[in-house]
Amino acid sequence: MFKHVPWASSHEGEKSTEGKQQQEEESLTTILNIDQRGDLTLLIASIMASMRKAIEMNFNANVSSGSHKPLVTEDEKIMDANTHPASADVNALDQEKKLKEQRQKELSAPKMKELKGDALKFIDQWRTDVIERIGSIVNSREEASSQLHAAPAKSPTSHAAADRKIDAESHDSEAADTALKELFPPIDTPLSSLEEPTRILILHSTVLLLLSLEHYVAPSRVLLLYLTSSLQLPLSVLTSDEEKIAKGLLAAAEHMSGDEETQKKAEENKHSRKWKVGLASVAGAALIGVTGGLAAPLVAAGVGSVMGGLGLGATAAAGYLGAVAGSTVVVGSLFGAYGGKMTGEMMDAYAKEVSDFAFLPIKDGPDPLSSNPNDKDTSSTSHDEKKEIKDPSSNASKPISPTAEAAISDPSSRRLRVTIGISGWLTSASDVTSPWRILSPASSEPFALRYELEALMNLGNSISAMVSSAAWGYAKSEMIKHTIFAELTAALWPLALLKISRVVDNPFSVAKARSDKAGELLADALVNKAQGERPVVLVGYSLGARVVYSCLMSLAKRKAFGLVESAVLIGTPCPSTTADWRVMRSVVASRLVNVYSENDYVLGFLYRTSSIQYGVAGLQKIDGLPGVENVDVSGTVSGHLRYRYLVGAVLKKIGFEGVDLKAVEEEAAALKKMDEEEEEKGYVEKAKAQGKSIVKGADGKILFDKDGRPLMEKVWKGGRKEDGEAESGGTGKQEKNGKDAHDEEAERLEKEVQEKTQQGLLQGMAQKLHISR
Repeated sequence: MFKHVPWASSHEGEKSTEGKQQQEEESLTTILNIDQRGDLTLLIASIMASMRKAIEMNFNANVSSGSHKPLVTEDEKIMDANTHPASADVNALDQEKKLKEQRQKELSAPKMKELKGDALKFIDQWRTDVIERIGSIVNSREEASSQLHAAPAKSPTSHAAADRKIDAESHDSEAADTALKELFPPIDTPLSSLEEPTRILILHSTVLLLLSLEHYVAPSRVLLLYLTSSLQLPLSVLTSDEEKIAKGLLAAAEHMSGDEETQKKAEENKHSRKWKVGLASVAGAALIGVTGGLAAPLVAAGVGSVMGGLGLGATAAAGYLGAVAGSTVVVGSLFGAYGGKMTGEMMDAYAKEVSDFAFLPIKDGPDPLSSNPNDKDTSSTSHDEKKEIKDPSSNASKPISPTAEAAISDPSSRRLRVTIGISGWLTSASDVTSPWRILSPASSEPFALRYELEALMNLGNSISAMVSSAAWGYAKSEMIKHTIFAELTAALWPLALLKISRVVDNPFSVAKARSDKAGELLADALVNKAQGERPVVLVGYSLGARVVYSCLMSLAKRKAFGLVESAVLIGTPCPSTTADWRVMRSVVASRLVNVYSENDYVLGFLYRTSSIQYGVAGLQKIDGLPGVENVDVSGTVSGHLRYRYLVGAVLKKIGFEGVDLKAVEEEAAALKKMDEEEEEKGYVEKAKAQGKSIVKGADGKILFDKDGRPLMEKVWKGGRKEDGEAESGGTGKQEKNGKDAHDEEAERLEKEVQEKTQQGLLQGMAQKLHISR
C-alpha cells in the first residue's frame, strides 16, 4: 500500500542518476499546478475557519450538548406549524428555557467574556501566522490571506462525538481512523482525488511548514488531523510522518558541526546530574548542544534520509523548515531539550511544593501488572547502572535506570507529541507507571506523572481496605436499592459504613488537596516548556483526573492556549458544572472526554463531604456543552478500583490515538484475575457470617456443588473462627470491652492501611536505591 509513500524504501533496484535528481527536486510547486496550490491554501483556510467557529460555539448560550445548531425559542417551537399542540412537551420546554437562561448568565460574567476574547485572539494570531507561512511557499501571502478571510467555516463537530455508552457485553472498538472521520470530518477539496503519494507529500510538506513556525502547538496538530481526513488518508500516515520527522531532526542535530570545545562541553553535560533532575531535562542539551548552528542541508538530509522515495528535495525541505533547519537551539527548544538546566532547577522548585513530582518515561519491559512487592519496577531501578539522578523527594543521589537513561540519551524515543498519564491512587510504587503501559510510543512520547507517593499510596490502601471490609459488603447490598444520587443528596449511607468512614475520609481529603496543587504545578511546567514546544495529551483516572482538571483550570486562568491537544478524565472527583467544563474546553484544542459510571458508589462515598451541589463528573454526564465527549461506562465499572485496569479498554473503544493493544489485553487478564479473587473473597466472607468455611480442593480452588454454589463446612468453637466474625453482618452488637464491632473493624483497617503504606514506601525506596547484589 505504501510502496510509493515518502518514507518507503528506496532500495528497490537501480535508478538512473537523472531519476534521482528529479526526485531530489520535488516540492509543492513542482507536484501541484497553480490551481491546486490555490486549492491547498483554501482548504487550510477553511479548516482554520471551522476551528475558530468551534471556539465561538463553546461560548454560545444558544448551543446545547449534542447540538451544533442555534436553539429556537420555546414560543417558536410551540408555534411551529409542524408541531402538534398535543405533542408539545411543556415541561421539557420549561427545562430547556431554564438551562438557556443559566448559560446566558454564566457567559455574561466578565471573566468568561475575557476568556472568550483571549481564546479568539490567540487562534486568530495563529491562523494568520500559518496562512502567511504556507502562502509564501505555494502562491503568495496576499492571496493566502485573502482566502483566510473569505473561506467558509464548515459546521464543526467541536471534536465531540455523540455520547457513548460502553457496557460489559460490548466488544466493538471504535478504530482510530473511524474516530478521525467522525471528530474531524473531511472538507470537500479537489486535492482528495490526487494520487496517494502526492496527497502524502502535501501532508508531509504541511508538517514541515508548521514546524518552521518554531513550535508545534496543539492547534497545528488539529489542523493536520483535519487535513489528513480531508485528503482521505489514514491516521497512520500522519503519525508515521511525525515519528520519522522527529527522528530525522534529532539524528541530524546529533551530528552537528562544532569545534572540539563544543563537543567536550556536550559530553560534560551528558553526564552532569544537574541536567537530569526528576527526568525533567529529558534528552537535554547534551544531545543537541546549546551552542553552534545546525547546517540547513544537514537537517534536510536527516529528514530526507527517513523519508526516502518521493520525498522533498534537500533545498525544499530546508526551505520549508526555515529557522528549524539552521539552529540546534530551535530544534532543542522544540523537544524540551534546550534550557535543560533551567528545567532541572524548575523541577527542584516544584519538588519543594509537591513531593516526588517528576515525569517518568514509559518504556517496554517485563509485565508491570504484578503487584508483588518483590517484583522490581524496571522503569525506575537497576543494579547494573551506576549513573545517578537526583530524586526530587530527597537530597540523596539515586541510581538512574537504563530506561530512564535511554530517555535522556536515545533520540529514537523522541516524538513530536507528548502524552502524560496520571494515576489517581496507588497500592504499590509500580502503580505510577504500570497503568500507562497501554500508551504506545509509536505516535507520542509517553510519560507518567509521579507525585505525592505517600498520600496516594495511603489513599489506595484505604480504599482497598474499605471495599474489602465486612461493613462495605453489608452496606453495598443496601446502597444498590437507591441510585447513587439519592445516596448523595439524601445522605442515605448505611450507618455501618459511616462508622468506618474515618479509614478513607482523611486520606482522600489530603490526597485531593495535593492533587489540586500538583495540577497547578503541572500547568506551570507546561507553560515553562518542560516538555518543549509540543502538543501535550493528558489522561488521568480518579485523583489523577483531578490533577488534569486542576491543570486545565490553571492554564485557563493564565490564558495559556495551544499547549494541550486532548484531555481524557476518567472517574473524576470534580464538579460537573457546565461553567467549569466550558473553561477547561477553552484550553483544549482537540478532544475533551469525561468518562463516568453511575454505579461508582466508592467515588460517591468519597466525594460525599465535598460540594456535591455542583455535581460529580465521575458519576454523570456533562450537559450543555457540545465540545465535551461523555462516555458512560456504568455497565463495566461497578467500583472505583476497576478504573486502574480499564484505562486501555476505555481509550481503545473511544478511538484514542496510540493505544498498545497487547498491553490492553494484559490489563484485561489482570482485571479478570482481580474479579476472581474478589468473588472468592466474597464466598469466604459469606461463609464466615454463617459460621462456616469454604471447602477447597487439592489445587487450592473452591469446590462447588451441582447447582454452582460453593461447598461449605461448619467451623466448630475453638476451630478456625476469627475474632469478631460473628459481628460482620452489621448488627452493631457490643463487644465485651464496650466497643462497637465497626469501631474495632475501623481500628483494624487503619492499622492495616498504615502497615501496607509503609511497606509500599519502603518498596519504592528500595526500587530507587536498589543496592547492588
